Amino acid sequence: MTMPPVPKSDKPAKGEKKARAKAGEQTERAGKAPAAREATASFADVTSSDATLRRFLHGLPGVDTVGLEARAAALGTRSIKTTAKAYAIDLAISMIDLTTLEGADTAGKVRALGAKAVNPDPTDRTTPKTAAVCVYPDMVATAKEAVAGSGVKVASVATAFPAGRAALGVKLADTKDAVAAGADEIDMVIDRGAFLAGHYMKVYEEIRAVKEACGDARLKVIFETGELSTYDNIRRASWIGMIAGADFIKTSTGKVGVNATPANTLLMLEAVRDFRAQTGVQVGVKPAGGIRSTKDAIKFLVLVNETAGPDWLDNHWFRFGASSLLNDLLMQRQKLATGRYSGPDYVTVD
Repeated sequence: MTMPPVPKSDKPAKGEKKARAKAGEQTERAGKAPAAREATASFADVTSSDATLRRFLHGLPGVDTVGLEARAAALGTRSIKTTAKAYAIDLAISMIDLTTLEGADTAGKVRALGAKAVNPDPTDRTTPKTAAVCVYPDMVATAKEAVAGSGVKVASVATAFPAGRAALGVKLADTKDAVAAGADEIDMVIDRGAFLAGHYMKVYEEIRAVKEACGDARLKVIFETGELSTYDNIRRASWIGMIAGADFIKTSTGKVGVNATPANTLLMLEAVRDFRAQTGVQVGVKPAGGIRSTKDAIKFLVLVNETAGPDWLDNHWFRFGASSLLNDLLMQRQKLATGRYSGPDYVTVD
C-alpha cells in the first residue's frame, strides 16, 4: 500500500505547485469536475481501514507547542495603519458569517440580522456586505428571504449542533432539511467523543456522508478545538476533515470556554496550506467564537497572509464566525472616515 506523503515541517510553503493550486480553485469555483473528490480518492489507501487512517494521522509531525504559540504571538504584533487598516477592516467585514444561534431566536431577529448583513451601515453605502448569515435550520427560509438577491449566503448549523450527539440518520436529515430550505452552506460538528476515543474512521465516514447530503452546498466542518485537548489532535482533525471533502475547516461552535485562538487558527492554516501543496485542492478556514474586536480580526488576517498566503484573503476561503465583531468593525471604519467615534447608537445592537 502506498501512503500519501505527509507535511514535513511547519515552515511556510514557498509557492510550490502554485499553478496547479490555481487550476484547482478555478475548477471548484466553476462547478466542474469536483477537485475535492479527486483529492479524497488520492487518499483511498489511507482511508481503507481504521488502522491505516490511524497510522497516517499519528504519522503526522508532532506540533511544537512553544514554537506555534510564539509564532502566533509574534504575528499578532504586526502594526497595520492608515490605508492598510482601512483595507483590512473592509476585508474583515466581507468575511463575516453574521451569526445568531440562540434558543430565543425569532423570525424578526433573523430578518433584522439579514438586513444588517446586506447593508451593515445604512449611512454609508460603500460598506461591504458580510459573506453570510448563519442560523439554525428552521430559520433558513426566513434568512434566505431576508437576503434575497444580495449575494449574501445563508449558512446553517446542522448535525445536532453544537454537541453533535445524534444518530447519523438524524444528522443527515438535519442537513437535508437545511439545504432544502435554501442553505448555501452547512456548518457541521464532528463527533468529538468518537474522535477522542480514536474512532477516526467513524468521524471520517460521517463527514463524507454529510458532504454527500449537502449536494451543491459548501460544507464547513467544526472541530470544537477547545475540546480536542492538544494541538496534535487539532492537526489530525484538520486532515480528517480535508481528506473527507470539507470545503472549510472551522475551529469552534462558540458554545464552549475556549474557541478560536491565534494559535489553533495558525495550525489549521498550516494544514490547509500543506494540503493544497500536496493535492492542489484549496480548503477554507473559519475561526469562530471570541473574536469581537477590530484589532483581533486584523491579527487573524495577518495570520492568513503570512501562513497560508494571499490566495486565502478572500471570503470564498476565509470567514469569521461572529455576532458582535461587525459592530466594532463599523465603529472603527467610521472613525477612520471622520476622525471621531460615533455615539453608542451608531450601530444596531445584535
